[in-house]
Amino acid sequence: MTTYTLPATDERPSAPEKTAYLIASGDLRESANAAGWPTQRQMEADVTAAFAGLGWTVIRANEVDESTGHGFISSQRMGLEVFKRIPVDAPLIVAEAVWQYSHHVLAGLRTHRGPILTVANFAGDWPGLVGLLGLNAGMTKMGTEYSTIWSVDFTDQWFLDGIAEWVGTGRITHDDSHVRPLPELAASAERELGRAIAEQLLTDKAIIGVFDEGCMGMYNAIFDDELVNPLGIYKERLSQSALYAEMLTVPDADADAALAWLVDRGMVFKFGDDEATELTESQVRWQLKMYIAALRISDDFGLDAVGIQYQQGLKDLVPASDLAEGLLNSTERPPVLSRDGARELFAGRAFPHFNEADEGVAVDALITDRVWTAMGLVPDNTLHDVRWGEEYGGRFVWVYEISGSVPGSHLGGWDQAEGWRQGPVFFPAGGATINGVSKPGEVVLSRVFIADGVLQVDLFRGTVVELPAEETQRRKDATNPEWPIAHVVLHEVSRDQFMARHKANHAQLVYAPDAETADRALLAKAAVFDRLGVRVNLIGQVNVEG
Repeated sequence: MTTYTLPATDERPSAPEKTAYLIASGDLRESANAAGWPTQRQMEADVTAAFAGLGWTVIRANEVDESTGHGFISSQRMGLEVFKRIPVDAPLIVAEAVWQYSHHVLAGLRTHRGPILTVANFAGDWPGLVGLLGLNAGMTKMGTEYSTIWSVDFTDQWFLDGIAEWVGTGRITHDDSHVRPLPELAASAERELGRAIAEQLLTDKAIIGVFDEGCMGMYNAIFDDELVNPLGIYKERLSQSALYAEMLTVPDADADAALAWLVDRGMVFKFGDDEATELTESQVRWQLKMYIAALRISDDFGLDAVGIQYQQGLKDLVPASDLAEGLLNSTERPPVLSRDGARELFAGRAFPHFNEADEGVAVDALITDRVWTAMGLVPDNTLHDVRWGEEYGGRFVWVYEISGSVPGSHLGGWDQAEGWRQGPVFFPAGGATINGVSKPGEVVLSRVFIADGVLQVDLFRGTVVELPAEETQRRKDATNPEWPIAHVVLHEVSRDQFMARHKANHAQLVYAPDAETADRALLAKAAVFDRLGVRVNLIGQVNVEG
C-alpha cells in the first residue's frame, strides 16, 4: 500500500468561556495604517472595557507588529494567518476605527462558525463607520451572518445594551420598521416612463467601462456579470495602465484649455510650490489629461458609463482622479474633442462616472442619468461616503463627503468650487479635489447592493440643508476639510436605523428642483428597477402612491 505524507493543518485552540477574540482589518497603505493606529488602539481599549463590564475577556488575535508600529491586518495573506489562531467557534469582534480593506478578512469570516460582531466608532476624524458599512455589505453579499453596532464613546446605554444582547444570544436586533417593499405601482406617467426606460435598456443594452475592479478592498462593489447582464448592462474590462498610456498622448495644450475653461467659470485652485504637500499646476494638468483620456477611451469602446479605481495603482503614478471624475459627472464641463479634433465627445451631457469603480454606483448612476434626462431634469449625480453626522437644530444632519466625483452643479456652479490638494498620506502624488458645500435642496438617495444572492436597491428621500458657516467649517475640520461636503437630513430614518440597514459605504445622491418632482422622479426610478427585476426597498418616508 502506498503511503503519502499528508499536509498538516494547524490545530485550532478551543474557545474559552466568556471570551471574545478581536481583529482589526486595516488599509493596504502602510502610511494610512500608521496614521490611524492611535485612534484604533483607543477604540479597542474602550470596547474591551465595555466587555469587561459584562464579565467578558477580549483577546486580540494578533499582536502589534513592532516593525510597522500597528496591529492592523494589512493583507489578505496576513488575514489567513491570523484566523489560524482563532477558535473557529469563538465569538469574534471586528473592530474598525479607520477605513479598511474588507478582503483582508473575508476569507476567515466566510468560514468562521462563531457569532461575529462588527463594531465602529461613530466619529468624523477617522472613517471607522465608513469601513464598517463596507465590511457589513461584503458579508451580506457572501451570505455570512453578523451583528453590528457603533458608538461615539462606547459608554452609552444603547451600545452597552447591544453588546449585552450579543454575548447573551449571539445577535443584536435592530429596528427595521423604516423599510418596506415596493407596493404594486398604480398607473401613472412616471410608472410608464420608468418601464419604457427599462425596456429600452433591456433591448438596446449598455456598456459600463471598469478600469480595474476591487478598489479599496470593496468586495461589495464587485457585481458578477450574471447579476448585471439580465439588466441589459455589460462590462468592458479595462486596465488603468491603458488609461495612463492614453494620458501620455494628451497634449499639454488640451489640458491647459480645460483648466482655462474652469478658471473662466470661477473655479479657484489653491496652488502652491511644494509638490509633496501643496497643489501645483502640474498636478492639475495631469488630472485634466486623465479627464480627456477617459472620454476618448469611452468613445473608443462605446461606453455608457465609466469607473476609475485609482487606488491602488494609479496613486503611484499620477495625481488623484477626483477632478476628472467630477467633471465627467457634470453636464456643464470643458469640451473634449476626439483625437483628430473632428468632433466633440458626448457633447452637452454628463458622462456618468462611478467613483472607485463601485459597480453598485455604476448601475445606479446609469439608470439615474436616463430617468432624470428623460424627465428634463439635470441628471448630474454622484456617490458620497456616509462619513459621519450629529444632531443640529433638533434633527440629525449627516456629513456626506467624497473626495471625487462631485459635479460642479451640486455646489451651485463652478464658481462655488475650489481645488484643494489631496492629503499626502493617502495621495502621495497630490491632485485637486472639487471642494465646496453642496447647495440646499431636495434629493433622491439610493444604493444598489447584493443580498440573498440577488440585486436589490434601497430608495430613500432626503434634503440637503444649509448650516451656518461656522458649523459647516466645524464639520469639515472634524473630517476632511479638503473634500466637498453635503449636509443631509434623511426623511424619517434615524441614525441607527440607517446604520443598521445600509449595505454600502456609499450612497448615491441626485437633486430635484422641488419635493414633488423628487417624489415623481423616485417613482420613475423605482419603476425602472422593478421592471428590470431588481428587488426595490423603500426606506423611510417615500411617496410612491401619489
